[in-house]
Amino acid sequence: MSNVPITVYVIDDDESVRSAMVRLIHSAKMNSISFTSVDEFLDAAPFVESACVVADIQMPGTSALELPHLLKEQDSKMPVIFLSAQDTGEARAAAKRQGAVGFYHKPVDAQALLDAIAWAVKEDNHQGIHSAS
Repeated sequence: MSNVPITVYVIDDDESVRSAMVRLIHSAKMNSISFTSVDEFLDAAPFVESACVVADIQMPGTSALELPHLLKEQDSKMPVIFLSAQDTGEARAAAKRQGAVGFYHKPVDAQALLDAIAWAVKEDNHQGIHSAS
């Protein structure tokens, strides 16, 4: 991994969740940019080195579950970590099938999420899915 600071793209339609995530990420000395939807994120096309997406699964517009595929279509290998208030086996399986590197139940444990972000941006760590409740 290069010395470029990690950038985390937070995608969540809930303003309070976005704000809390941005504060958490900044507290860990990472950069963050937040978006209210997958569509807003894709329109901005902010792909940089050493980046990761943390997205809520359930939002209006384009499903966050489509994000790993949409990024791949744009030749981006940016890892995606999903968050969801609906922690079901079906949701976890769908996240894994779509190529997520992590799945966490809201409210997420702050340190677990920060560790997952750091792990996700490391090279060659995109084979499995990490999760915690």
